[in-house]
Amino acid sequence: MSDEISLAFRHPSERAKATAGDAPRDRISMTEHLREVEIGAFQAERGVTQTIRFDVVVEVSSRAESAADDVDRILSYDTIVEAIDAALAAERVNLLETLAARIADGILAHPLAARVFVRIGKLDRGPYTLGVEIVREAPEGRRPLRLLAETAPQPLVVYLSNEAVARPDLSGLLDRLEAAGAPVILCVDRPDLPVPHAAHPMPQRRIDLLAIEQGAWVLAARDRRCVVVDSRTELDWAMRQGQISVWAPSKLVLDAVEGPAPDVTHPLSLALWLAAAFHAREVLSLGATPPEGAPDPHCPLRLLSAADLPDVPVPLTST
Repeated sequence: MSDEISLAFRHPSERAKATAGDAPRDRISMTEHLREVEIGAFQAERGVTQTIRFDVVVEVSSRAESAADDVDRILSYDTIVEAIDAALAAERVNLLETLAARIADGILAHPLAARVFVRIGKLDRGPYTLGVEIVREAPEGRRPLRLLAETAPQPLVVYLSNEAVARPDLSGLLDRLEAAGAPVILCVDRPDLPVPHAAHPMPQRRIDLLAIEQGAWVLAARDRRCVVVDSRTELDWAMRQGQISVWAPSKLVLDAVEGPAPDVTHPLSLALWLAAAFHAREVLSLGATPPEGAPDPHCPLRLLSAADLPDVPVPLTST
């Protein structure tokens, strides 16, 4: 068998290596991902599911050593899974080629994805695997996926003062928020504890942000649904999973080119800034009012007392 024919039947990772050229890129891969899918052009394939195997290799435009062990600076494996999920959820398709192309397009919307190999195989059609493989390059002029408000989840951002966090019926409050039909991001106040004072504003900012994160862990200890997260990637994933997130702000604030004004460590200002960055549907503030000059969240803001039970429409409608 010739090298060309042999290469045609190798795994996508081997094909990626063989066609890398003079400047090979780093690659991430997901192999043998099995799903039950209704797909096919024949009438016998309608109303039934088939086992489909996905093998995907993505060449990325950044080198691994430059990622500095930071999940927000890499292409996450979740990007591959989400592209498959979105392609399968959009509509029933007849052709594996169509499904593969949609998955490739979804992956290449990520700003770090340079080239993608997608192989899909049907495992149930006989004592063999029927499949297709496609290779796609990143399009010119694409926009970062996270900035596409029409594709990103729009969360309900809820600010909880210390009094609100201490409510005896906190679980009931979370039940109501969870039933609202939108991802929930909880933001918290600093605990009512002494905070060290530094002689320079930069260390003081870090101290103040860490104090808020102490409050996040206090809230997480009160209800197991409250999961503390600090990165943009983790917040994205949690929202898509319908998880209640408690935001630990240090990482996003310190990494931001422009932080919240006028005070980058005012807890409610941080919540409003986060709401604008994640295209929130609404902000609820229980027990606090924004300081003068606080960021515009670009969505409705409701100020409630710490003891109020928010009357959130179910399901929550987009604004």
